[in-house]
Amino acid sequence: MTATDTRARFRDLLAAEWIKLWSLRSTYGVLAVGALICVGITTNSARSNAALIARSASPSQRLAIDPMHAAFVTEAFQILGIIACSVGAITVFGEYTTGLIRATFTAVPARRQVVAAKVLVVSAVMLVFGALVSVASFGLTQAIYHEHRIGLSISAPGALRAVAASALLAPLCALVGMALGAVIRHAAGTIVAAIGLLLLLPALFQGETYRWVKEIGNAMPYTAWQALVENPARHNADPGRPVLAVTKYPVTVTEAWIVFTAWAAAAVVVAVVLVHSRDPEDR
Repeated sequence: MTATDTRARFRDLLAAEWIKLWSLRSTYGVLAVGALICVGITTNSARSNAALIARSASPSQRLAIDPMHAAFVTEAFQILGIIACSVGAITVFGEYTTGLIRATFTAVPARRQVVAAKVLVVSAVMLVFGALVSVASFGLTQAIYHEHRIGLSISAPGALRAVAASALLAPLCALVGMALGAVIRHAAGTIVAAIGLLLLLPALFQGETYRWVKEIGNAMPYTAWQALVENPARHNADPGRPVLAVTKYPVTVTEAWIVFTAWAAAAVVVAVVLVHSRDPEDR
């Protein structure tokens, strides 16, 4: 019996992918630095707003600040998304770059199972990463705001949804990175494509002149995330509180969750199909 005659159990594939992911020193560094940067940006935003409240003589200044916004600053979670996307991509293109993919497929000819193991391991790790960043951002920023009596608890309307959406953003972006890695198979090209797809492309579909343009923009992951982390209380007409302008074609919460699910499913399908079908000489 040869090595290829013995089928690897799926849990063995999971263990192999776990070891490969954490054998990269860059994994520890990128995740640790990325978490510190994201939490640092949100905490600094909350501290800046708190200082603004302390300096202001107007009571309306406190009501003008949205405590949910500081916990989920867009720029911070764009960095989180690019970091997650990079980690997901390197699990695919890294093996092609080093040639390890040939040894992997020689040992385990069932390519779909290999990709499925990668997807599960990367998704689990990125979910924990996203949850730690999301919970830390929300907890630290609201602790700062509590001193000024505008902090939110996790039971506040929309708070738990915002924390969950921000945690899920990391595995979503990681899966997109895996799909791009399977398509491009080059480090620099994959990262550039990720930034273009996740951050730059949505900018082309802004504005409300044409509904179809806006609807395409609404189908982007970060547009959906922004809808999920929106503070519902900001739309209440409390006296003294600025009321947000209502957009013409808003993303509903249900639509936003559908966008998250659709992008994740599409990314997995692309990764599985391309890794399975390309390079027939490796079969």
